[in-house]
Amino acid sequence: MENGAAPLLELKNIKKDFFGNQVLMDINLKLGEGEVLGLVGENGAGKSTLMKIVFGADVIRETGGFGGDILLNGEKAVFETPFDALNAGIGMVHQEFSLIPGFTATENILLNREPKKTNVIAEVFGQRMSTLNRTEMQDMAEKAISQMGIKIDADMLIKDMPVGHKQFTEIARELSKDNMKLLILDEPTAVLTEKEAEVLLESIRGMAKRGISVIFITHRLQEILNVCDRVVVMRDGYLVSDKRASETSEAEITKLMVGREVDGTGAHKKKIGDLDPGDGRVILSVKRLWVDMPGETVRDVSFDVREGEILGIGGLAGQGKLGIPNGIMGLYEAGGTVIFDGQEIPLNNPRRCLDSSIAFVSEDRRGVGLLLDESLGWNVAFSAMQIQNKFLKPYLGGLIKWRDEAAIEAVTQKYIDELAIRCTGTKQKAKELSGGNQQKICLAKAFALEPKLLFVSEPTRGIDVGAKALVLEALKKFNRESGTTVVMISSELEELRSTCDRIAVVSGGKIAEIVSADVSSEIFGTLMVSQVR
Repeated sequence: MENGAAPLLELKNIKKDFFGNQVLMDINLKLGEGEVLGLVGENGAGKSTLMKIVFGADVIRETGGFGGDILLNGEKAVFETPFDALNAGIGMVHQEFSLIPGFTATENILLNREPKKTNVIAEVFGQRMSTLNRTEMQDMAEKAISQMGIKIDADMLIKDMPVGHKQFTEIARELSKDNMKLLILDEPTAVLTEKEAEVLLESIRGMAKRGISVIFITHRLQEILNVCDRVVVMRDGYLVSDKRASETSEAEITKLMVGREVDGTGAHKKKIGDLDPGDGRVILSVKRLWVDMPGETVRDVSFDVREGEILGIGGLAGQGKLGIPNGIMGLYEAGGTVIFDGQEIPLNNPRRCLDSSIAFVSEDRRGVGLLLDESLGWNVAFSAMQIQNKFLKPYLGGLIKWRDEAAIEAVTQKYIDELAIRCTGTKQKAKELSGGNQQKICLAKAFALEPKLLFVSEPTRGIDVGAKALVLEALKKFNRESGTTVVMISSELEELRSTCDRIAVVSGGKIAEIVSADVSSEIFGTLMVSQVR
């Protein structure tokens, strides 16, 4: 900010409560033109709520509004709806996608701003009779996409895209707007690989050079230090620190976030001797698997999983790693042979997998993982009730079965405690939790099934540094104490290395190699970019 110049954005004494629970207390913050501000804090610290206030999100108005003032260029601003914020030049890319699945990337990027073709009918009967200028739409969409330095098929339907491409489409939509002054990015790199994240960080630097201010929320602290001018830390609804990025460190930010020292590795490797992957019997054998998952196609994959191990599956986005569990669990068309615990599992039949005691925590927690309008207890217990008849009480000699509310309460509270889920209790609705706490509920739901084998895809997506260690430790504890075999799919190589016994690296829809978790990063890097024939 120039001396004497009003900041682009100023927040004064912002307060907010949800259902009597105070989530923001007297937040004061300034942001200059072309400045990149990093906003960090544990899940539930209030980051997303604060940004929803700035963006005029409907949920803020519907829950009683907020206290304090928003100033834009020194003038008080009142945003009744997100359209007011958009008109003022504020855009936001949310942690959860807000795209229309049946539309293409181009159609989503230019939604409600499509260039029109004039014609005789439109001149007589009005603009409603004009047609879309598809050529100009394509040019505008591709220009916005090119600003990010990434290749996306602008004609692909959103429902057919991998999650990483959906994220870039969201950002391209905001970059295509002419009056953009401030862009809020809420966990934009959570679904991206390290290389994709680097591309996005470079794009953020380009935005700042063009005078666009950016508020960047992420749990990847090194990204904050690499790209931001300032770092603001929130904890329990308070703003506890506001420093220049050059004057702080990952260790200091982490301590400010959680109020304690945290091991930065996120998890500790299993002790040598816990499991020799070469010794256990094969519990899952996958032969010649192919999966038609758009953007994550699996071409020809074969591997064995030993009973009791944690097998990691890693690789760059779009190479097929996410397709493997989605195909085996029947969510996308697949072929090949899958033998589990001595029995062949028919593909394209999700119920048969669940009946065989295989569970899956999807990377798409809102689309696949949660009943957002239901209570936490119902979310945790529902699958086990439906598949295994757990948490049900028999009446009239077993003629009628009804929910065992006490058992549901007990199992839900158990996982709330073990996973440190921030909530008001077991009756709270899933949609009211922060993204990271929703992810923990997805894990709790899978744990409640007590499966023989658990596929878990991107288990720490959107989870802060303090909670990552807790979640990964919970996975290892579940593996160790219940004997459940775990197959963990992740874009975070260091998480795989610190948690798994072996890691299968996927490239080009095939497995490049399965290696021990303790081989060098250079070997993993070479395998990830290798072309498997």
